[in-house]
Amino acid sequence: MNTQPEQSHYSRITRRRFLKQSSLLGAAATASVLFPWSAYPAMADGFPVADTVYGKVRGMDVAGIKTFRGIRYGANTAGANRFMPPVKPKKWIDVYDAFAYGPASPQTPGDPRDEYTQAVNWDAHVKSGISEDCLVLNVWTPALKDGGNRPVFFYIHGGGFTSGSGGYPFDGDPLARLGNAVVVTVNHRLGPMGFLDLGQLGGSPKFATSCAVGMLDLVAALEWVRDNITNFGGDPGNVMIFGQSGGGSKVSTLMVMPLAKGLFHRAGVQSGSTITLGPRERGVEQASQLLTELGISKNKLEDLQNVPWSTIIEAQANRGFGPVVDGTIIPKNPFDPAAPEISVDVPLIVGYLREDSGIRTLAASELTDDALQKWIQDTYRDNATLVLSTYRKVYPNATPFQIQSRIRTDSSTRRRATTMVERKSAQNKGNAYLYVMEWASPSFEGRFGAVHGTDLGLVFGDPRDPIDGNTVEARKMAEIVGSAFVAFSKTGNPNCNKVPNWPAYNIESRATMIFDTESRMENDPTKELRLLWEKI
Repeated sequence: MNTQPEQSHYSRITRRRFLKQSSLLGAAATASVLFPWSAYPAMADGFPVADTVYGKVRGMDVAGIKTFRGIRYGANTAGANRFMPPVKPKKWIDVYDAFAYGPASPQTPGDPRDEYTQAVNWDAHVKSGISEDCLVLNVWTPALKDGGNRPVFFYIHGGGFTSGSGGYPFDGDPLARLGNAVVVTVNHRLGPMGFLDLGQLGGSPKFATSCAVGMLDLVAALEWVRDNITNFGGDPGNVMIFGQSGGGSKVSTLMVMPLAKGLFHRAGVQSGSTITLGPRERGVEQASQLLTELGISKNKLEDLQNVPWSTIIEAQANRGFGPVVDGTIIPKNPFDPAAPEISVDVPLIVGYLREDSGIRTLAASELTDDALQKWIQDTYRDNATLVLSTYRKVYPNATPFQIQSRIRTDSSTRRRATTMVERKSAQNKGNAYLYVMEWASPSFEGRFGAVHGTDLGLVFGDPRDPIDGNTVEARKMAEIVGSAFVAFSKTGNPNCNKVPNWPAYNIESRATMIFDTESRMENDPTKELRLLWEKI
C-alpha cells in the first residue's frame, strides 16, 4: 500500500509527465515537426484551481477558457430540505474537481423521437443524471482573479418551470470568448419540487415558501455570483440575467422579487415575456390534487418529504407547476399593471421570433389553405375574415403554415413582449430594447421559419445546435446577435459595429431591431398587425 502523502504522490506524477512531455517536444523539435504550442499549456495552467467561499474548485483550461462544471451553490434538497428554501453548502477541505455537469432537477426526460426535441437537443438535459442534489452551476472565464472586472452573463434555462437544466446543451465557451466575459449557467428545482404550493394547505407555516423555492434557488445562485465571481475574473457589479422561453419567465419574475434586488444589473428576455403569473388558486388546487393522488393528508404534509421524488414526478401528470404571487417572495405580478419599480434602473432587452409559435405543429403534415381557413374560422369566428385578410395582405407569399405560426405568435408572444417594453419604457429610467428575429432556422429544410429557440444559440455566439445548423450563415448570425448582447451586458446598450443604430423603445417610435442576414432597424414594423391585435 502507498504510504506517501497525497500531495507527494501527485508531485511525482506531475514530474514524470513533465519529463515525458519535454522529451517528446525535444524529439519533435529535432525532427522539425511543428506542434500547435497553444495545445500544450503548462501543467499548472491546464487544470486551474479557483477559490470559492466554500472551498477550492479545479477546472479545465480549454484553449484559454477556464471551464468549471458542477460547482455546488446549495445543499442537497432531498429529505428535510425538500420544499424548503435553499440551504448553503457545507465547506469542503479537498480541492473539488469541477469537470462534469451536475444532475438536473427531477423531471420527465424529453422524447428524442420528437422533431423539435431533436432540433434543440431537449433530450440532452438528463445526460448528467437527475437528482434532488441539483443546486449546481457552471462557469466559463478567460482568466482567474486577474482584476479583469468582466461582465457576467447569468443564463437561466427554459423548459417552462418543469424541465431543462443549465448543463447540456448550453456551452458558455463561445460567449466567454466573444465578449471577454464570464458566463454562468445554473440548475435549480423544477416542477412540484420547486413550486408546489403547500403554504395554503394544512395551516402549517413550515411550507410557507414552497410555492417559490425554485426561484429562491436562483436568488441563492446569484448570491454565489456576488460572493465568488471576482475570483473567476468577473465583476459582481455588472451581472446580466437572461433566459429564453421559461428562462425568460424566470427573468421576468426575478425582476419583481425584493430578495433579488441588487444581484443583477441588466436583464434579457427571449420569447418568455411574462406579464402575470398563474393564479394562486390554481396552484393550491394542483397541490391538493397531487396530495390526493399520493394518498397524503393535508394535515401530514411532512410525509411528502419521504416520498421518492420519482413518485412525485410521475404523479404530477400534466400539471404545470410554477411560481405564484404570494405577497412576500413575489409581491406582485412581474409586469402588471406596470413594470416592477424595484428594477426601475435595470436596462432590459426583449425579443421574440416571427414564427415563434410554429413549434406547436412541427410534426404535423403540411398545412393546406383550406385547413388554415378552417382553423382561423374555428379560432376567431366573427373576426376570422379580418384576421386572414390582414395577414394575407401583409404576407402575400407566406405559406399556410407560416401564416398560422405568425398569427399564433403575434396574438400571444409578440403581444406580451410589446407590453413588457411599453411598460418598461414608461418608467423613463433603465432603457428597454426590442428585437424580432426573422432569420429562418435551417432545421427541417428551413420550411418552418424563425421558430422558438432559433435565437438561443446565436445569443450564446454558438450556432452549433441543429436548430441553427452550424453553417457559414449561422456563424455570421451568431456573431451579429452575440455581439449585440455582449455590448448590452457591458453598457446596458446593445449598439455595436455589428448592427445598425438601435434606439431604445418608446411608444412614439417603437424602434425594433430585425435580426436577419442583413439586420435592420424599423419603427413599428408590421404596424397593421399590431393594431389588429389591439382591436381583437
